[in-house]
Amino acid sequence: MSADNNTITFCVDKEREAMIKRTLTEVYDSLTEKGYNPINQIVGYILSEDPTYITNHNNARTLIRKIDRDELLQILVKSYLND
Repeated sequence: MSADNNTITFCVDKEREAMIKRTLTEVYDSLTEKGYNPINQIVGYILSEDPTYITNHNNARTLIRKIDRDELLQILVKSYLND
């Protein structure tokens, strides 16, 4: 993260971005395996930062808590706009 005047920008390197994508995929798969709607659960977690939106199955809750929410949002928006 860097600040230029009043503008804050976030920079995620490619290796970190790849790790976050792998982690998010693992969390998505764990939520699916447990019968949850993974999109709703992940969105709930992102909006609230309440870890109970994420199952403990396959250690998914611990995994997602290692991801900085700002980094995750940056990657999601970037991915959405690039598709």
